[in-house]
Amino acid sequence: MDVLFVTSVAAVVTDPPESRKLFIDALGLPLEGEGDGYYSSGSVAGTRHFGLWPLSQAAEACFGTAQWPPDRVVPQASIEFEVADADAVAAAGAELQRAGFELLHPARTEPWGQTVARLLTEDGLIVGISYAPSLHEGPDDRTPG
Repeated sequence: MDVLFVTSVAAVVTDPPESRKLFIDALGLPLEGEGDGYYSSGSVAGTRHFGLWPLSQAAEACFGTAQWPPDRVVPQASIEFEVADADAVAAAGAELQRAGFELLHPARTEPWGQTVARLLTEDGLIVGISYAPSLHEGPDDRTPG
């Protein structure tokens, strides 16, 4: 697996308005809301994307339902690692499975064009292997955003 860079870091939050008070109001991060509780920015140094991801949306992305399954550890954060292309996401997912990791879902393309495979660690971290075409428009994909 050849990870190019950290694509995204997101806090998984149960109360987006309350989290907004810390991350936007107190810390002053330039996050913008998308009308559904998800706040994010591509302008936080050190990552291409930083967000506040509502738990209900994380559940929908991982399990297809707005409720997090009660038999799974509740995630606290999400981190995604970028690879070269959509085929590399599928290959990375298979590699993780061969190494004994259970995927929440195999590689799939989301409506916004990102291809991603995800797993959940025992510590409550959603780890994604991702290919987001919009992040590959610069001269060097390995350069931090």
